[in-house]
Amino acid sequence: MRIVIAGAHGQIARELGRLLAAHDHDVAGLIRNPDHVADLEADGVAPVIMDLENSTTDDVIQVLTGADAAVFAAGAGPGSSVERKDSVDRGAAVLLAEGAEQAGVARFVQISSVGLDAVRDGARPDGLADAMYAYLIAKLAAEEDLVTRDLDWTILRPGRLTDDPAVGLVNLAPSVEAGSIPRHDVAAVLAELMNTGRGSRQILEVVSGSESIPDAVAALPITL
Repeated sequence: MRIVIAGAHGQIARELGRLLAAHDHDVAGLIRNPDHVADLEADGVAPVIMDLENSTTDDVIQVLTGADAAVFAAGAGPGSSVERKDSVDRGAAVLLAEGAEQAGVARFVQISSVGLDAVRDGARPDGLADAMYAYLIAKLAAEEDLVTRDLDWTILRPGRLTDDPAVGLVNLAPSVEAGSIPRHDVAAVLAELMNTGRGSRQILEVVSGSESIPDAVAALPITL
């Protein structure tokens, strides 16, 4: 399967790329910085230089044509401006989904975030910083766009991310109790979703738990 990962040099995305390449998938990674080319090549991922903030739908279609699946793992990152939260976490996600739809890429998996209901319908919790508010609003808008598209989409909302070693045990469901999860375990869940095709048209939350990742993914309901 040919899979394109946007934001391919991020910590979750790099581990995902390695896992998918190890399963003999043909993996391409979209990156902005040419200095990251060697890292992706070492992971077995073909680097593609593309800045989604400054690309057109036609640019994205060209890259995605012939792909079987796409993963949106990009993000403006900590310390970025409110404007970039919108242009990356929303704008780039929408652009990739639009390109996938037009290029005939059926499968689309998007990394999102827990906590989006807190900003739904104009709500804003007291004390929420502007940057975090902008981030949640952008992620919510990206989800709302994706669920309307003619794609076999899955949205994964990880809990608080850590750099702890992978454990391989998770709680994966449409709604889970608040918790944390190592980035490598998030990548493993994403890889299992891609390898099995499970999670179609589902919004899923994931934190560390007690069920093995293969079992947790296998237990997801099949939707038509």
